[in-house]
Amino acid sequence: MKTIPSLCVRFTACALTTLTLAIAPFQNTFAQKTNAWPTHSLTMIVPGAAGGTTDIPTRLVAQKLSVRLGQSIVVENKPGTGGILGVQALLKNPADGYTLLVGNTGSNAVNYRAYKNNTYKPADFIALSDLISFANVLVVNSDSPVKNVADLVARLKNEPSKLTYPSAGIGQLTHLMPEMFKVQTQTDALHIPYKGSVPATMSVLSGETAFMFDNLTQALPQIQAGKLRALAVTSAERVASLPNVPTMRESGYPDFVVTGWLGFFIRSHTPPDIVKKIQENLIAVLNDPEIKSKFIEMGGIPGGSPQPAFSKFVSAEVTRWSDLIERTKLSLD
Repeated sequence: MKTIPSLCVRFTACALTTLTLAIAPFQNTFAQKTNAWPTHSLTMIVPGAAGGTTDIPTRLVAQKLSVRLGQSIVVENKPGTGGILGVQALLKNPADGYTLLVGNTGSNAVNYRAYKNNTYKPADFIALSDLISFANVLVVNSDSPVKNVADLVARLKNEPSKLTYPSAGIGQLTHLMPEMFKVQTQTDALHIPYKGSVPATMSVLSGETAFMFDNLTQALPQIQAGKLRALAVTSAERVASLPNVPTMRESGYPDFVVTGWLGFFIRSHTPPDIVKKIQENLIAVLNDPEIKSKFIEMGGIPGGSPQPAFSKFVSAEVTRWSDLIERTKLSLD
């Protein structure tokens, strides 16, 4: 009777040894792939037009990251549909770390609630690190008779539903801020969506549209050149690059504090070792003094938060915008 347990032990040991030997090649292959990553070029998907607010800082980081990783990085522009086209492009690729999305407030916070038929969810992504954040600025053409926020509100009340405003796309922050503004001022205006921040800003410069809540990084050169007039910034405090421009709070709207942000995302289920490697290299680049200096010159706040901190921030943004959309009954479908 004592021989049966002995045989069982020997059989179990042999089975475990066989299983270990069978698994070992797969473990070694996985380790080799992880350690070798990256073995070919990467792609950064920008859900906006070339030359826009998202595109410019992305290309600056891509150049530095390419040198660190020893691989080329292709920046691929996918503008339109509030960032959804860019997100879908990411999700069509494998979860192997070779494709990154430069997400923003619209694509990775607003769209979950604003689009009832949205096809993606927060769990589809791993938030890696923030790229840049920035105040937004309410602008008009420099030839406009509007000199301040009060003037704009008065004109909107005198010409209900006649003035137009552009956005970088439906559901983008440049669309939602005017929606907030209309609610808080009890006015109305017509929305004209464009495919990206560049054509949207150009519409104000050309006089096609009357006003815009533009990204500061996009509008600042035009403001400094005297082509756009800044009425107010949406940050809690005045910004150093526009010290004479009041905040929306100072202009009579204490609850109008909005900061835009951009950040790097990859697909969920990307191997943890690859996630760590990407995140460490991104943070190293984002903390590069030259990158920081250029972002500040653009009127932005440099990113580079650790992955857990950025992930927590994005979750809070999802909640914030979901609550706002629910209150305003906004639907983008």
